[in-house]
Amino acid sequence: MSGLLGHNLQRHRHAMKLSQRKLADRVGIDRAAISHYELNRREPDIRTLIKLANYFDVSLDDLVGRSTNS
Repeated sequence: MSGLLGHNLQRHRHAMKLSQRKLADRVGIDRAAISHYELNRREPDIRTLIKLANYFDVSLDDLVGRSTNS
C-alpha cells in the first residue's frame, strides 16, 4: 500500500473537521490507530479500510491513493 493512505485519511478527516477521536468513535476503532494510519506507521486491515472509505463516501482506490490509471 502506498504512503498516500495517511495523507488521504488526514485530508478527508480535516475536510470534515473531525478530530482523530471523533473519527475513531464514528468508525468504531481506537484513536491511536487513526494516528498510526495517518503517520503511515501501520496499515489498516481490509475491514477497517472499508469502514473508513464508507464513512468518507469515497472509493477504496481514492482512500489508498491508487490512481485509476494504474
